[in-house]
Amino acid sequence: MEKILIKGNEAIGLAAIKAGCKAFFGYPITPQNELPEYMSRELSKNGGVFIQAESEIAAINMVYGAAGCGARVMTSSSSPGIALKQEGISYIVGAELPCVIVNVMRGGPGLGGIQPSQADYFQGTRGGGHGDYYMPVYTPATVQETFDLVIKGFQVADRYRTPVLILVDGIIGQIMEAIEIKDSYPQEEIKKEWATKGTNRERKPNIINSLFLNPEKLEEHNDRLFEKYEIIKREEELSETLYLEDSEIVLVAYGTTSRIVKQAIEDLRDEGIKVGLVRPITAWPFPYSKIQNLNTNVNSILVVEMSKGQMIQDVLLGNKNQKNIFFLGRTGGMVPSIEEVKGKVKEILRGEANEYSL
Repeated sequence: MEKILIKGNEAIGLAAIKAGCKAFFGYPITPQNELPEYMSRELSKNGGVFIQAESEIAAINMVYGAAGCGARVMTSSSSPGIALKQEGISYIVGAELPCVIVNVMRGGPGLGGIQPSQADYFQGTRGGGHGDYYMPVYTPATVQETFDLVIKGFQVADRYRTPVLILVDGIIGQIMEAIEIKDSYPQEEIKKEWATKGTNRERKPNIINSLFLNPEKLEEHNDRLFEKYEIIKREEELSETLYLEDSEIVLVAYGTTSRIVKQAIEDLRDEGIKVGLVRPITAWPFPYSKIQNLNTNVNSILVVEMSKGQMIQDVLLGNKNQKNIFFLGRTGGMVPSIEEVKGKVKEILRGEANEYSL
Protein backbone atom coordinates (compact mmCIF):
# COMPACT_ATOMS: atom_id res chain seq x y z
CA MET A 1 0.00 0.00 0.00
CA GLU A 2 1.32 3.42 -1.00
CA LYS A 3 0.05 6.83 0.09
CA ILE A 4 0.57 9.86 -2.15
CA LEU A 5 -0.59 13.47 -2.44
CA ILE A 6 -2.22 14.03 -5.81
CA LYS A 7 -4.56 16.38 -7.65
CA GLY A 8 -8.03 15.05 -8.41
CA ASN A 9 -7.67 15.18 -12.19
CA GLU A 10 -4.35 13.35 -12.05
CA ALA A 11 -5.82 10.76 -9.68
CA ILE A 12 -8.41 9.97 -12.35
CA GLY A 13 -5.63 9.32 -14.86
CA LEU A 14 -3.66 7.20 -12.42
CA ALA A 15 -6.75 5.15 -11.59
CA ALA A 16 -7.45 4.58 -15.29
CA ILE A 17 -3.93 3.26 -15.81
CA LYS A 18 -4.24 1.01 -12.74
CA ALA A 19 -7.52 -0.28 -14.18
CA GLY A 20 -5.85 -1.27 -17.43
CA CYS A 21 -6.92 1.63 -19.65
CA LYS A 22 -5.07 1.32 -22.97
CA ALA A 23 -6.37 4.33 -24.90
CA PHE A 24 -7.31 7.90 -24.07
CA PHE A 25 -8.79 10.38 -26.52
CA GLY A 26 -9.48 13.92 -25.40
CA TYR A 27 -9.39 17.63 -26.05
CA PRO A 28 -8.35 20.44 -23.67
CA ILE A 29 -10.92 22.40 -21.69
CA THR A 30 -10.75 23.86 -18.18
CA PRO A 31 -11.08 22.58 -15.43
CA GLN A 32 -10.12 19.05 -16.57
CA ASN A 33 -6.90 19.86 -18.44
CA GLU A 34 -4.57 18.15 -15.98
CA LEU A 35 -6.18 14.80 -16.82
CA PRO A 36 -5.29 14.64 -20.54
CA GLU A 37 -1.95 16.26 -19.70
CA TYR A 38 -1.28 13.45 -17.20
CA MET A 39 -2.37 10.77 -19.67
CA SER A 40 -0.22 12.24 -22.45
CA ARG A 41 2.78 11.81 -20.19
CA GLU A 42 2.03 8.54 -18.41
CA LEU A 43 -0.17 6.33 -20.60
CA SER A 44 2.52 5.42 -23.14
CA LYS A 45 4.80 4.35 -20.28
CA ASN A 46 2.17 1.77 -19.41
CA GLY A 47 1.57 0.32 -22.85
CA GLY A 48 -1.25 2.67 -23.81
CA VAL A 49 -2.03 5.21 -26.51
CA PHE A 50 -2.86 8.90 -26.00
CA ILE A 51 -4.29 11.06 -28.76
CA GLN A 52 -5.32 14.68 -28.48
CA ALA A 53 -8.12 14.76 -31.00
CA GLU A 54 -8.96 17.74 -33.20
CA SER A 55 -12.28 18.17 -31.35
CA GLU A 56 -14.50 16.65 -28.69
CA ILE A 57 -16.62 15.11 -31.45
CA ALA A 58 -13.59 13.40 -32.92
CA ALA A 59 -12.49 12.19 -29.47
CA ILE A 60 -15.76 10.41 -28.68
CA ASN A 61 -15.80 8.72 -32.08
CA MET A 62 -12.24 7.50 -31.48
CA VAL A 63 -13.56 6.04 -28.22
CA TYR A 64 -16.24 4.23 -30.25
CA GLY A 65 -13.58 2.66 -32.47
CA ALA A 66 -11.18 1.63 -29.72
CA ALA A 67 -13.96 0.27 -27.51
CA GLY A 68 -15.22 -1.71 -30.49
CA CYS A 69 -11.83 -3.40 -30.66
CA GLY A 70 -12.24 -4.52 -27.06
CA ALA A 71 -9.76 -2.09 -25.50
CA ARG A 72 -10.32 -0.40 -22.16
CA VAL A 73 -10.70 3.21 -23.21
CA MET A 74 -11.50 6.58 -21.65
CA THR A 75 -12.23 10.15 -22.60
CA SER A 76 -12.74 13.26 -20.51
CA SER A 77 -13.96 16.81 -20.88
CA SER A 78 -15.87 19.53 -19.09
CA SER A 79 -19.50 20.54 -19.48
CA PRO A 80 -19.66 22.12 -22.98
CA GLY A 81 -17.23 19.51 -24.26
CA ILE A 82 -19.40 16.70 -22.93
CA ALA A 83 -22.35 18.34 -24.71
CA LEU A 84 -20.44 18.00 -27.98
CA LYS A 85 -19.84 14.31 -27.29
CA GLN A 86 -23.51 13.47 -26.76
CA GLU A 87 -24.25 12.14 -30.24
CA GLY A 88 -21.26 9.81 -30.02
CA ILE A 89 -22.27 8.70 -26.52
CA SER A 90 -25.71 7.75 -27.82
CA TYR A 91 -24.07 5.73 -30.61
CA ILE A 92 -21.82 3.99 -28.08
CA VAL A 93 -24.82 3.10 -25.93
CA GLY A 94 -26.68 1.78 -28.96
CA ALA A 95 -23.69 -0.33 -29.99
CA GLU A 96 -23.24 -1.55 -26.39
CA LEU A 97 -19.58 -0.61 -26.07
CA PRO A 98 -17.87 -0.27 -22.69
CA CYS A 99 -15.89 2.87 -21.89
CA VAL A 100 -15.40 5.46 -19.15
CA ILE A 101 -16.32 9.11 -19.69
CA VAL A 102 -15.24 11.80 -17.22
CA ASN A 103 -17.04 15.13 -16.86
CA VAL A 104 -15.31 17.69 -14.62
CA MET A 105 -18.24 20.09 -14.37
CA ARG A 106 -18.02 23.87 -14.80
CA GLY A 107 -20.66 26.58 -14.73
CA GLY A 108 -23.10 27.09 -17.60
CA PRO A 109 -25.22 27.23 -19.67
CA GLY A 110 -23.22 27.93 -22.80
CA LEU A 111 -19.53 28.55 -22.24
CA GLY A 112 -20.45 29.81 -18.78
CA GLY A 113 -17.33 29.98 -16.66
CA ILE A 114 -14.49 27.81 -15.44
CA GLN A 115 -15.60 27.66 -11.81
CA PRO A 116 -17.11 24.48 -10.32
CA SER A 117 -20.75 23.51 -10.81
CA GLN A 118 -23.16 20.61 -10.54
CA ALA A 119 -25.45 21.77 -13.33
CA ASP A 120 -24.77 18.77 -15.62
CA TYR A 121 -26.84 16.38 -13.48
CA PHE A 122 -29.67 16.24 -16.03
CA GLN A 123 -27.17 15.75 -18.85
CA GLY A 124 -25.65 12.77 -17.07
CA THR A 125 -28.65 11.06 -15.52
CA ARG A 126 -31.13 11.56 -18.35
CA GLY A 127 -28.90 10.17 -21.06
CA GLY A 128 -28.00 13.50 -22.64
CA GLY A 129 -28.04 12.30 -26.23
CA HIS A 130 -30.90 11.11 -28.39
CA GLY A 131 -32.95 7.98 -27.80
CA ASP A 132 -34.02 5.96 -24.78
CA TYR A 133 -31.01 5.13 -22.64
CA TYR A 134 -29.24 5.47 -19.31
CA MET A 135 -25.69 4.85 -18.17
CA PRO A 136 -24.21 4.39 -14.69
CA VAL A 137 -23.21 7.76 -13.22
CA TYR A 138 -20.79 8.01 -10.28
CA THR A 139 -20.61 11.18 -8.18
CA PRO A 140 -17.57 10.89 -5.89
CA ALA A 141 -16.99 13.33 -3.03
CA THR A 142 -13.24 12.95 -2.42
CA VAL A 143 -10.12 12.35 -4.48
CA GLN A 144 -9.80 8.89 -2.92
CA GLU A 145 -13.36 8.00 -3.80
CA THR A 146 -12.85 9.36 -7.31
CA PHE A 147 -9.79 7.15 -7.74
CA ASP A 148 -11.67 4.08 -6.49
CA LEU A 149 -14.77 4.72 -8.59
CA VAL A 150 -12.79 5.19 -11.80
CA ILE A 151 -11.37 1.68 -11.31
CA LYS A 152 -14.84 0.36 -10.50
CA GLY A 153 -16.22 2.23 -13.51
CA PHE A 154 -14.06 0.26 -15.94
CA GLN A 155 -15.20 -2.99 -14.34
CA VAL A 156 -18.87 -2.02 -14.50
CA ALA A 157 -18.51 -0.81 -18.10
CA ASP A 158 -17.13 -4.19 -19.19
CA ARG A 159 -19.61 -6.16 -17.10
CA TYR A 160 -22.66 -4.54 -18.68
CA ARG A 161 -21.24 -3.38 -22.03
CA THR A 162 -22.11 0.24 -21.33
CA PRO A 163 -20.41 3.61 -21.05
CA VAL A 164 -19.92 4.76 -17.45
CA LEU A 165 -19.88 8.44 -16.49
CA ILE A 166 -17.71 9.83 -13.70
CA LEU A 167 -19.40 13.11 -12.77
CA VAL A 168 -17.25 15.39 -10.63
CA ASP A 169 -17.33 19.13 -10.08
CA GLY A 170 -14.36 21.36 -10.77
CA ILE A 171 -13.33 21.48 -7.11
CA ILE A 172 -12.69 17.74 -6.95
CA GLY A 173 -10.77 17.93 -10.21
CA GLN A 174 -8.53 20.70 -8.89
CA ILE A 175 -7.96 19.93 -5.20
CA MET A 176 -5.03 17.90 -3.90
CA GLU A 177 -5.61 15.19 -1.31
CA ALA A 178 -3.77 12.16 -0.01
CA ILE A 179 -4.92 8.82 -1.44
CA GLU A 180 -3.98 5.24 -0.72
CA ILE A 181 -3.02 3.02 -3.65
CA LYS A 182 -3.02 -0.75 -3.40
CA ASP A 183 -0.09 -2.75 -4.71
CA SER A 184 -2.28 -4.25 -7.44
CA TYR A 185 -5.79 -4.02 -8.83
CA PRO A 186 -6.87 -7.38 -10.24
CA GLN A 187 -9.03 -7.08 -13.34
CA GLU A 188 -12.15 -9.13 -13.94
CA GLU A 189 -11.61 -11.60 -16.76
CA ILE A 190 -14.40 -10.76 -19.17
CA LYS A 191 -14.13 -12.30 -22.61
CA LYS A 192 -15.16 -9.81 -25.26
CA GLU A 193 -16.35 -12.25 -27.88
CA TRP A 194 -18.25 -9.42 -29.55
CA ALA A 195 -15.15 -7.28 -30.22
CA THR A 196 -13.76 -6.61 -33.71
CA LYS A 197 -10.35 -8.17 -33.09
CA GLY A 198 -10.00 -9.97 -36.38
CA THR A 199 -11.34 -13.39 -37.31
CA ASN A 200 -8.14 -15.21 -38.32
CA ARG A 201 -10.53 -16.90 -40.76
CA GLU A 202 -11.92 -18.96 -37.89
CA ARG A 203 -15.33 -17.28 -37.50
CA LYS A 204 -17.66 -14.82 -39.12
CA PRO A 205 -16.75 -11.14 -38.65
CA ASN A 206 -18.29 -9.35 -35.69
CA ILE A 207 -20.42 -6.37 -36.68
CA ILE A 208 -20.78 -3.44 -34.28
CA ASN A 209 -23.67 -1.19 -35.13
CA SER A 210 -26.44 0.94 -33.63
CA LEU A 211 -28.60 1.10 -36.76
CA PHE A 212 -31.82 -0.95 -36.85
CA LEU A 213 -33.95 -0.04 -39.85
CA ASN A 214 -36.57 -2.63 -38.95
CA PRO A 215 -38.71 -0.96 -36.23
CA GLU A 216 -39.54 -4.28 -34.59
CA LYS A 217 -35.83 -5.12 -34.29
CA LEU A 218 -35.09 -1.66 -32.87
CA GLU A 219 -37.83 -2.08 -30.29
CA GLU A 220 -36.42 -5.48 -29.32
CA HIS A 221 -33.00 -3.88 -28.97
CA ASN A 222 -34.36 -1.10 -26.74
CA ASP A 223 -36.30 -3.59 -24.63
CA ARG A 224 -33.13 -5.62 -24.10
CA LEU A 225 -31.18 -2.50 -23.11
CA PHE A 226 -33.83 -1.69 -20.51
CA GLU A 227 -33.70 -5.23 -19.15
CA LYS A 228 -30.00 -4.57 -18.61
CA TYR A 229 -30.77 -1.24 -16.91
CA GLU A 230 -33.08 -3.02 -14.46
CA ILE A 231 -30.19 -5.30 -13.47
CA ILE A 232 -27.90 -2.28 -13.04
CA LYS A 233 -30.50 -0.61 -10.83
CA ARG A 234 -30.67 -3.70 -8.61
CA GLU A 235 -26.94 -4.41 -8.45
CA GLU A 236 -25.02 -1.16 -8.79
CA GLU A 237 -26.82 1.51 -6.73
CA LEU A 238 -24.53 3.15 -4.16
CA SER A 239 -25.17 5.72 -1.43
CA GLU A 240 -23.96 6.90 1.96
CA THR A 241 -26.26 7.74 4.87
CA LEU A 242 -25.62 9.41 8.22
CA TYR A 243 -27.77 9.76 11.36
CA LEU A 244 -31.00 8.63 9.71
CA GLU A 245 -32.13 6.76 12.83
CA ASP A 246 -33.06 9.86 14.85
CA SER A 247 -33.11 12.69 12.29
CA GLU A 248 -35.97 15.14 11.97
CA ILE A 249 -34.51 16.88 8.93
CA VAL A 250 -32.55 15.01 6.24
CA LEU A 251 -30.15 16.75 3.88
CA VAL A 252 -29.46 15.34 0.41
CA ALA A 253 -26.26 16.32 -1.41
CA TYR A 254 -23.51 14.81 -3.55
CA GLY A 255 -19.93 15.54 -4.57
CA THR A 256 -18.18 18.55 -3.03
CA THR A 257 -21.50 19.90 -1.75
CA SER A 258 -21.93 16.81 0.42
CA ARG A 259 -18.65 17.60 2.18
CA ILE A 260 -19.94 21.06 3.07
CA VAL A 261 -23.24 19.55 4.19
CA LYS A 262 -21.49 16.96 6.37
CA GLN A 263 -19.70 19.66 8.35
CA ALA A 264 -22.93 21.63 8.70
CA ILE A 265 -24.63 18.48 10.02
CA GLU A 266 -21.93 17.96 12.66
CA ASP A 267 -22.22 21.60 13.77
CA LEU A 268 -26.01 21.41 13.94
CA ARG A 269 -25.97 18.17 15.91
CA ASP A 270 -23.58 19.81 18.38
CA GLU A 271 -26.37 22.36 18.87
CA GLY A 272 -28.89 19.59 19.49
CA ILE A 273 -30.55 19.78 16.08
CA LYS A 274 -31.21 16.28 14.73
CA VAL A 275 -30.20 16.29 11.08
CA GLY A 276 -29.04 13.45 8.82
CA LEU A 277 -27.67 12.86 5.34
CA VAL A 278 -28.44 10.88 2.21
CA ARG A 279 -25.54 11.11 -0.25
CA PRO A 280 -26.04 9.53 -3.67
CA ILE A 281 -22.80 7.95 -4.88
CA THR A 282 -24.56 6.78 -8.01
CA ALA A 283 -26.69 9.57 -9.46
CA TRP A 284 -28.00 6.87 -11.79
CA PRO A 285 -29.22 4.52 -10.53
CA PHE A 286 -30.48 7.02 -7.95
CA PRO A 287 -31.01 5.68 -4.39
CA TYR A 288 -34.77 6.29 -4.39
CA SER A 289 -35.32 3.74 -1.62
CA LYS A 290 -33.26 5.81 0.82
CA ILE A 291 -35.63 8.74 0.28
CA GLN A 292 -38.77 6.58 0.33
CA ASN A 293 -37.92 4.78 3.59
CA LEU A 294 -36.97 7.63 5.92
CA ASN A 295 -38.12 7.22 9.51
CA THR A 296 -41.43 8.74 10.62
CA ASN A 297 -39.64 11.39 12.71
CA VAL A 298 -38.37 13.05 9.51
CA ASN A 299 -40.70 15.86 8.50
CA SER A 300 -38.48 17.75 6.06
CA ILE A 301 -35.85 17.13 3.39
CA LEU A 302 -33.37 19.81 2.35
CA VAL A 303 -31.63 19.33 -0.99
CA VAL A 304 -28.36 21.24 -1.43
CA GLU A 305 -26.77 21.56 -4.87
CA MET A 306 -24.44 23.70 -6.93
CA SER A 307 -27.24 24.22 -9.45
CA LYS A 308 -30.71 25.72 -9.70
CA GLY A 309 -32.22 22.39 -8.71
CA GLN A 310 -31.67 19.28 -10.81
CA MET A 311 -31.13 16.41 -8.38
CA ILE A 312 -34.10 17.72 -6.41
CA GLN A 313 -36.37 16.24 -9.09
CA ASP A 314 -35.10 12.75 -8.24
CA VAL A 315 -35.63 13.50 -4.56
CA LEU A 316 -39.21 14.53 -5.34
CA LEU A 317 -39.74 11.26 -7.23
CA GLY A 318 -38.40 9.26 -4.31
CA ASN A 319 -40.28 11.28 -1.70
CA LYS A 320 -43.75 10.57 -3.16
CA ASN A 321 -45.26 13.54 -1.27
CA GLN A 322 -44.33 12.09 2.11
CA LYS A 323 -42.10 14.87 3.48
CA ASN A 324 -41.81 18.62 3.02
CA ILE A 325 -39.10 19.43 0.46
CA PHE A 326 -36.81 22.47 0.64
CA PHE A 327 -33.95 23.58 -1.58
CA LEU A 328 -30.70 25.49 -1.27
CA GLY A 329 -28.75 26.03 -4.47
CA ARG A 330 -25.88 28.16 -5.69
CA THR A 331 -24.97 28.40 -9.34
CA GLY A 332 -22.64 30.04 -11.84
CA GLY A 333 -19.57 28.75 -10.01
CA MET A 334 -20.70 29.84 -6.56
CA VAL A 335 -20.37 27.28 -3.76
CA PRO A 336 -22.81 27.03 -0.82
CA SER A 337 -21.19 27.69 2.55
CA ILE A 338 -21.51 25.79 5.80
CA GLU A 339 -23.21 28.83 7.33
CA GLU A 340 -25.74 29.00 4.50
CA VAL A 341 -26.65 25.35 5.00
CA LYS A 342 -27.01 25.77 8.76
CA GLY A 343 -29.05 28.92 8.27
CA LYS A 344 -31.42 27.19 5.87
CA VAL A 345 -32.00 24.32 8.31
CA LYS A 346 -32.84 26.80 11.07
CA GLU A 347 -35.19 28.67 8.74
CA ILE A 348 -37.03 25.39 8.14
CA LEU A 349 -37.25 24.72 11.87
CA ARG A 350 -38.68 28.22 12.46
CA GLY A 351 -41.23 27.73 9.70
CA GLU A 352 -39.78 30.62 7.70
CA ALA A 353 -38.54 28.68 4.63
CA ASN A 354 -40.64 28.25 1.51
CA GLU A 355 -41.22 24.71 0.32
CA TYR A 356 -39.84 23.85 -3.10
CA SER A 357 -42.33 23.82 -5.96
CA LEU A 358 -41.80 22.84 -9.58
